[in-house]
Amino acid sequence: MDNINRNRNIVFLGTSLPRECGIATFTQDLLDQFAQIKGFNKPRIIAINNNNASYQYGEQVLREIDQENQSDYTETAHYLNSSNVDLLVIQHEFGIYGGESGEYLIPFVEKLRIPYIAIFHTVLTKPSVKQRFIINRVAELAVKVVTMAQSTVKDLTSIYGIDTQKIAFIHHGVPYVQSESRAKLKEQYGFADRKILSTFGFLSPGKGIEYGIEAMRGVVSQHPEALYIIWGKTHPVVKLETGEVYRQKLLDLVEECDLQHNVLFVDKLLTQEEVIHSLVMSDIYMTPYLGKDQAVSGTLAYGVGYGRVIISTPYRYAEEMLAEGRGLLAQFHDSISLEACILQLLNNPDMVKEMEARTLELGKTMMWSEIAKTYAALFQEKIAISELANRSVI
Repeated sequence: MDNINRNRNIVFLGTSLPRECGIATFTQDLLDQFAQIKGFNKPRIIAINNNNASYQYGEQVLREIDQENQSDYTETAHYLNSSNVDLLVIQHEFGIYGGESGEYLIPFVEKLRIPYIAIFHTVLTKPSVKQRFIINRVAELAVKVVTMAQSTVKDLTSIYGIDTQKIAFIHHGVPYVQSESRAKLKEQYGFADRKILSTFGFLSPGKGIEYGIEAMRGVVSQHPEALYIIWGKTHPVVKLETGEVYRQKLLDLVEECDLQHNVLFVDKLLTQEEVIHSLVMSDIYMTPYLGKDQAVSGTLAYGVGYGRVIISTPYRYAEEMLAEGRGLLAQFHDSISLEACILQLLNNPDMVKEMEARTLELGKTMMWSEIAKTYAALFQEKIAISELANRSVI
């Protein structure tokens, strides 16, 4: 009876702020919402560090694991088994755990004696043998796995052999930030009387920004007031490996196309407020990404959450989220196709209003305040089932 009434202890395994990582932001947003949900103590994080990096974590971080240090995984598993943690939530992405494709996670989960849920941030349609094994084994030992796109539910069953009953679909959450209207934000940021197109997030070659820039050449001939803003700094891993080569390539392209008045780079790590402001002031949000198999995009989820009209290339998540008239899909590697989509919207304000309404209808269901409730119910259910099973064994 005491177990039923007490607050539950949840721990997340993954990256943690201030590490610059989308999964760290995802985890933080979910943790922040749990502070407002009854039945749980404040969740804690076991932080995965990369390249022997040292981060100044807050009190939310319970322990740290050096990505390539296998003994850290073993010690952490033993620690969790002897703790009062009711449930571990594993944020899974191949690149954040040690070994080939993050294989150090496998002996860790095999040593765990507490229930865990895995959230799969990437579901590959053509995994290597090692990648397929990792996903399959992590799922096999989990009490539940979560995916953030309907399209990946089928992939997890057909490609990875995971039982459909073990899979939960939960939308990527979107933070709520109070903001001024589009018109007032444009004025505040100095963009009054401009038509704003935007992309935000870490800059890397896979984002396809060059095609968005090339598309602007044809756009500005009809709409000289159009301004494409690329918000965000270069991805830390990309910067470590190649410096600012990609950003410089884009800057050179802007000059070559004579678009200095119509393309703007904001080279900084955005605050959450700045991210939302960038979206709210946008007339069009763009994700001209190059990878067709991208199952989830946090930036696209944010765009949907705030009811923006979106133009995207047809990667898997975009096809799903922009269905039913919530946006336009351009072809991959095709600036002419992007240009046509942009002009179609700028020349049809009534179409824009209709699309914004459809997108916002879905977006309202994706706010973290709602998504966290779904996670909370799932956590409580799996903890209760685990405790019942343990009592039956005893």
